[in-house]
Amino acid sequence: MPETKTTIHFVRHGQVYNPDDIFYGRLPGWKLSAEGLRQAQSLGPFFAGRGIKIIHSSPLLRARQTAQIISTLLDPVEVKISASLLECHTPYDGTPGKVLTQRNYDIYTGNTPPFEQPLDVFRRTQRFIRRVLKARPGEEVIAVTHADVIVFLTLWAQGYEVSFQNKSRIEHRQIPLAFPAPASVTSLTWNGADGLPQFAYFPNSWQAV
Repeated sequence: MPETKTTIHFVRHGQVYNPDDIFYGRLPGWKLSAEGLRQAQSLGPFFAGRGIKIIHSSPLLRARQTAQIISTLLDPVEVKISASLLECHTPYDGTPGKVLTQRNYDIYTGNTPPFEQPLDVFRRTQRFIRRVLKARPGEEVIAVTHADVIVFLTLWAQGYEVSFQNKSRIEHRQIPLAFPAPASVTSLTWNGADGLPQFAYFPNSWQAV
């Protein structure tokens, strides 16, 4: 009997309106910019014809907006909110970007509960994956989430240690993996429910066929 092929498309939300360059993290109310809205709308052709029946989304506004736009383009389909897809939980929400630039955007070192380390982010995303593989075998599913969630999944799927150091190496092009762009799609496909998934990244997913 052939194994069941299940794909979860992890979508980074579109560009956020952030003229003052603030690290918004989990702060409420941060919405998509006009460009971000366009990016989300452009995802329609990529997902058309894939039989998408459900979209999971982080609870944060920018992700929900992205998910709802995709849903509307797909007839619509149900959008289900999942806290497992949230942005990382750090003590730096509201910090000016220039301050974080000085610390190489290290928002993890020294964090203690309830704040998260990279493995905390990865493990809650793994739990989400297990639930989807069990509930939606043989389907293609969309999950709208945030950059670090996708980066840590990418490191894992490509055989690298899940760590801030490796995230930073991606950003500085010391590891040959792409940092997820706004409205990009990172697709993980499982044949069955065990082992590492097949990995594909679409930086301009609306142009991919």
